[in-house]
Amino acid sequence: MLIRFSVENFLSISARQTFSLIPGKGILKNDHKTTKIGGLAVLKSAVLFGANASGKSNIIKAIDFGKRLILKGTPPDANINYQKFRLDNSFKINDSRIEYEIQNNGKNYAYGFSFNNDIIKEEWLYEIGPKKEIKIFDRKVNEKSLFDLTNILKKNKKDEEKQFLQFIAKGTPNNQLFLNEIRTRKVKENVTDVTDIFNVIDWFRNSLKVIFPDDKYNEGLKFELKQDEKLLISFKELLSYFDTGIDDVCLEKIDFEAVDIPKQLLEKIKEDLLSKKSENVRASILSTENTTYFLSIKNNDIVIEKFMTKHKIKNTETYENFDTSDESDGTNRIMDFIPLLMDLMNSHNVFIIDEMERSLHPNLIYDLLDLFLTKSKNVNSQLILASHETTLLTQKLLRKDEIWFVVKDIDGSSKLHSLEEYNIRFDKEIRKDYLLGRFKGIPRIGNRNKLTIFNQS
Repeated sequence: MLIRFSVENFLSISARQTFSLIPGKGILKNDHKTTKIGGLAVLKSAVLFGANASGKSNIIKAIDFGKRLILKGTPPDANINYQKFRLDNSFKINDSRIEYEIQNNGKNYAYGFSFNNDIIKEEWLYEIGPKKEIKIFDRKVNEKSLFDLTNILKKNKKDEEKQFLQFIAKGTPNNQLFLNEIRTRKVKENVTDVTDIFNVIDWFRNSLKVIFPDDKYNEGLKFELKQDEKLLISFKELLSYFDTGIDDVCLEKIDFEAVDIPKQLLEKIKEDLLSKKSENVRASILSTENTTYFLSIKNNDIVIEKFMTKHKIKNTETYENFDTSDESDGTNRIMDFIPLLMDLMNSHNVFIIDEMERSLHPNLIYDLLDLFLTKSKNVNSQLILASHETTLLTQKLLRKDEIWFVVKDIDGSSKLHSLEEYNIRFDKEIRKDYLLGRFKGIPRIGNRNKLTIFNQS
């Protein structure tokens, strides 16, 4: 679970901004809180509201940036590719900073790093306890990296283990995170205990999912439907629940020549699949706009299947197959989110989604969030959205501490604050006040009389 995230000097964010999932003082909707870990419960949902260009997406980009730096790293001798805040010259010479506070495998952690385009300046990992913090490691980089690995070395008592860990630390490039270096080296095989570090890496790799407007989530589920009857039933039930008009789904075999994909690319995929030795990985997924193809190898030849929808023909027991590109954008969007909803109902998943409401009716996005919050009472998962959809802006659906606003300040920087900061009754409808500007986070529309294009005689 995400406890708290802070970022400074990144894109439109200048001074440090903190996004917190720690519950406030409100006692309503207690089922919106997760089971306590280390004495701390967190909120299951939050929605970021704000005007266009206010910085909502940049908060999410910062979360994703840290994840990518941990899991993919920086190429050797390359700059750390990101943009500082550019509307104040003092920030151009200042370092940037990102920190995550998370829960995973029964523990709470604080992990973060400060950096610029050239190097990682600092990096730290602490276990957060109810009464004290335990340093797992920290790192400071000037002309060389200085590591404090005291806590890790205590758990790995053999001299060769200590030497190996110190070697990994010393060999970490200045433009690389220590977590990435640990992840890419054979550390587990050579030491007794680096559990805490791998708990944090595991959270970024397996729990945190960041989804931007053009992303598709878990296309592989569509392929699994034909092998898993229970999964197929759940998928079809949700298609019906969300009123898509789709009665069933299937995979339809397509001739090689009929596939609307460049043949050179198909040949490359076929070559890659044939080169894989393990039978259970000899499959590939390819999406073009709203069409999904599954490519696999059978008898040393490529088999191509297209994900299709099925609609029942009136007054018959037969079905017509539809290409998913023939379905509406909204229907395809729902089919993208059904796998997400199914995964949300499994614990320890954190979904952060930008513009989830795109192409969806307001009632659908409202119900999707309400469905998760209603049915996840015993599930420790989180759904965090950045949205313009004001139908979500109600205390009937969300707690005050689950509602956040991102505001573009007069200097062009993004500022973040919660509805929890306002003295508002629990039964007050807040959507109207928001649109009137009470909580900020709305566009500052100019004086139309100054528009010269409309004043020409």
